[in-house]
Amino acid sequence: MSVPHIIGWGHTQFGKLDQSDLEQLFRDAVKPALERAGSTAEEIDGIFVGTFNGGFVPQDFSASLAAVAMPEFRHTPAVRLENACATGSAAIWAALDTLQSGRIKRALVVGFEKMNTLPGAQIGDVLLKCSYVKEEAGQPGGFAGIFGDIARNYFERFGDQSDALAAIAAKNHRNGVDNPYAHMRRDVGFDFCRHASDKNPVVAGPLKRSDCSLVSDGAAALVLSLEPRSGHTAIRWRARAQINEFLPLSRRDPTQFVGAAMAWNQGLRDANLSLTDLHLVETHDCFTIAELLEYEAMGLAPQGQGARVILDGVTTKDGLLPVNPSGGLKSRGHPIGATGVSQHVMLAMQLAGEAGAMQIPNAALGAVFNMGGAAVANYLSILEAA
Repeated sequence: MSVPHIIGWGHTQFGKLDQSDLEQLFRDAVKPALERAGSTAEEIDGIFVGTFNGGFVPQDFSASLAAVAMPEFRHTPAVRLENACATGSAAIWAALDTLQSGRIKRALVVGFEKMNTLPGAQIGDVLLKCSYVKEEAGQPGGFAGIFGDIARNYFERFGDQSDALAAIAAKNHRNGVDNPYAHMRRDVGFDFCRHASDKNPVVAGPLKRSDCSLVSDGAAALVLSLEPRSGHTAIRWRARAQINEFLPLSRRDPTQFVGAAMAWNQGLRDANLSLTDLHLVETHDCFTIAELLEYEAMGLAPQGQGARVILDGVTTKDGLLPVNPSGGLKSRGHPIGATGVSQHVMLAMQLAGEAGAMQIPNAALGAVFNMGGAAVANYLSILEAA
């Protein structure tokens, strides 16, 4: 079976983009992706749009906006995918499956979201639709409340991990300074992240504002093909996996991301790799406790011992396995539908040696972990430069 390649990518600034509507976000991500791919809109055989929406904007039927944004796509088949915070990866998976079926030769994947359209409390209500509403709707603090409960349970079982969470936040903010697309490019330091203050209040459970990803607008795009682009570094999938988990937290151990661990095990096995073979990882740090649990899921530490990974410097930019050299969701931002696509763009830039100040030297193998909900829909991509 032919292996799909990433031949082009584009990425908007993430942030509070009041002046950009959905069509503008689409154009701003897609045009540089097509340019890098050496492709025209007419050469795209299918468009795969990832957006959660859930009430952020009144416009739905989002795939149809492709032709409104760029009339060249008037007759190009387009479809919208949604899978909570893993929406971007769901769109990528659909494109990959269609490519490998032989139905199309070149695909465009676009993830976008406009989140800063509602007051904060309403944004929280929209995001809670990604929880099990029958049991978890009305959670104080919204999704931060859900992950605050996860952190509280973890602390009760394995001890106070506040130092580790602060170290993760400080690492990702420091990395984000070097990312020109990041929503927040400020190194706030460990002490700020460690201690509650007027500027860093407690949000839910043991989580402070510095433990939570940002409410962001933005878009990212990929052009995928079964053939690499001549004259450019070939970036291709070595393996990919998707594993789902129970939606209700009441039906599983919230301190262990079992589905995520299964995705990592399957992906590494299919790629015939060990974790130590990877040069970097872009992982889904919607909250710092999520990154901590993902260390354990990927196999960097046994359950309950994830803190030592960050405190020993394993995942810093100059560590044994850099995690989120882009700044992650914590610094780069988390526009829901764009996130999974953005993570793949960040890794592609690294493997092509085009990540600028974010660059990990000699990066040739890396992974993206993107999850929907509280580790419910778990997607893993292992990419290589060849």
